[in-house]
Amino acid sequence: MAQSTFLDFLREQLPPAPARVLDVGCGAGQLTTALAVEGYDVLGIDPRAPEGERFRRVLLEDLNTAEEAFDAVVASHSLHHIRDLDQALDRIAALLRPDGVLVLDEQGWDAADEPTLDWYWKQRRALAAAGHGDAPDSLEAMREEWETEHVGLHGLEFMLSAIAARFEERGFVRTPILYRMLGGVATEVLEQALVEAGAIRPLGFRYAGVARPQKH
Repeated sequence: MAQSTFLDFLREQLPPAPARVLDVGCGAGQLTTALAVEGYDVLGIDPRAPEGERFRRVLLEDLNTAEEAFDAVVASHSLHHIRDLDQALDRIAALLRPDGVLVLDEQGWDAADEPTLDWYWKQRRALAAAGHGDAPDSLEAMREEWETEHVGLHGLEFMLSAIAARFEERGFVRTPILYRMLGGVATEVLEQALVEAGAIRPLGFRYAGVARPQKH
């Protein structure tokens, strides 16, 4: 069974449209646009955001503090890149209304164990043999490449700890993400099946929570 999309998870967690939503790290703006189509009053921010009234080319820390508070803040695979995660989460909490919700689609790259990396390596080898991309020569080389690619990115436990210090969990699910790097629907189905069988680990997670009351 294929994994449900992040938009499906969002629909379960967001307040009804036309709630005001901030999309942090919106990239090319697909999620921002999808939420706008569903009737949300959404603003997407990213240094490389597209042109348009729904977008602003700005970092989270530079967003105008005079902005109206948001009913929800959404971030899809962006927080693990932010250097000062504690500051970013504090900023998000400040931008939310008292009952506002934070919804994340994230990854914990450091949760990959040997069987998971071995499966990923073998999938890359198969694709390389078919003329799609390349693959490291050995599992050891695969592991070194994996760790090098993720230097400076936040790991799973650090992210979950920082989030839990500021937000109360309302929804959480672990998700496969390696298929995104490999490409192909068939790979997603296979990865999901192996995760459900306990053969490999899901490296992604989806989270929803509300800000904890600030201590004075």
